[in-house]
Amino acid sequence: MIKRRYNILKHIDWISVLIYLLFMIFGWISILSSSWNGEKSTLFDFESRQMKQLIWIAVSLVFIFIIFLIDSKFFSVFAYLLYGLSILSLIAALFIGKEVSGTKAWIDFGFFRFQPSELAKIFTGLALAQLISKYNFDLQKLKHLVIAFLFILVPMGIILLQNDTGSALVFLAFILVFYREGMNQTFLFIVFLAIGLFVLSLLIHLYWIIGGLALIAIIFFWLNEKSNKQTIIAILIPATFVTGLFFFNALVLHKLNLNTMLSIGIIAAIIVLLPNIIRFKRSNIIVLSIIVASSVLYLNTINFFYEEVLRQHQRDRIEHLLGMKEDPLGIGYNVNQSKIAIGSGGFSGKGFLNGTQTKFDFVPEQSTDFIFCTVGEEFGFLGSAFVVILFVVLITRIIIMAERQRSKFSRVYGYAVASIFFAHFLINLGMTIGLMPVIGIPLPFFSYGGSSFMGFTILLFIFLRLDANRLEVFR
Repeated sequence: MIKRRYNILKHIDWISVLIYLLFMIFGWISILSSSWNGEKSTLFDFESRQMKQLIWIAVSLVFIFIIFLIDSKFFSVFAYLLYGLSILSLIAALFIGKEVSGTKAWIDFGFFRFQPSELAKIFTGLALAQLISKYNFDLQKLKHLVIAFLFILVPMGIILLQNDTGSALVFLAFILVFYREGMNQTFLFIVFLAIGLFVLSLLIHLYWIIGGLALIAIIFFWLNEKSNKQTIIAILIPATFVTGLFFFNALVLHKLNLNTMLSIGIIAAIIVLLPNIIRFKRSNIIVLSIIVASSVLYLNTINFFYEEVLRQHQRDRIEHLLGMKEDPLGIGYNVNQSKIAIGSGGFSGKGFLNGTQTKFDFVPEQSTDFIFCTVGEEFGFLGSAFVVILFVVLITRIIIMAERQRSKFSRVYGYAVASIFFAHFLINLGMTIGLMPVIGIPLPFFSYGGSSFMGFTILLFIFLRLDANRLEVFR
């Protein structure tokens, strides 16, 4: 029988703690540099961003101490309760929240503001870990997979209502957790297909995409059916429907466009052919038919999502990223200035507090979403590479620790932590160098913001607490 008490300090992963301390120091220095205004600034000005961030760092260190005082079983026993409280806090923000830059995602307590979505990420990770670690829970079963996705979609939906699309998208990173825990690869294919169709729909007309899907389906059908008769039928049915709709629309309706007519034709053909396909047990053609039909329906909903859900500045940023819109002095200004700042740093940087782009506020949001350009300008390629390497090491270290857990709950939560860090790191750096649209994602431990820093601290150290007790747990 293993002893219940042992030295926790001996089992803490000090490599991760060291990386955290380096991030804390380097991040605070970057915030100081981005907000420093020469002779007008003082280091200990409590109204300055560097001092506010320093206070949040101190609060976060207190939370670390509390986390290590709590029994590790607390996080699994109360996972659902904490998740429920986070959902309630998200709902509360909709009604009593303070609007910041068009986003109603903050609860104002007078002397500080707090963003509930930061805690929602942590507690969603804990709830998913508790759910997936249940006996006989299998992500390859559709029912169980739907339940797991609901745990993600509920906070995502509320955050979207707050107009905080960036924070909502981070929750999709939990799909990586599902993949590790046995989710069928088909679902990953569906996710990437949905992203691909979304991008294509912005670049070319829908009728070309829908026509391309129909052509792929016909070729696949012909290769698998080996029957000219069945192939001809598969071509004639949608062609007949489209032709009939074309004349009916031209003479009577005058409302349908080519996209709609092609979509109706393809779905009608699938409905007519599907009973015969099912009867002869053509499983691969059944799957293809479902994918094509779903893709066609999805393509016809993209326009509504793009126009009604996404806000104008978000659409502008996506179009700028895809090269559909050139506006270097408008929507593309942030990214262009960020690239200039990073590029001007050269190999070794201009030196601490010597960044001209940073000092003269050429980069908007330079202490929050675009904090990495401060690192690039003042510390150059060497400093930027150092930060990137630290993030890669930390994420890799978390995955290694997750794999050594005896508790399935701890392993799942470890992957949830790694996924969230990976999503923030990838999207934020992609934003600053123009590879991804600007959607307001902070860089962990670097971007200014108390909720963000404290949230990432709690996220990481809950896992380090679970890992410190890995030898005691056999679940």
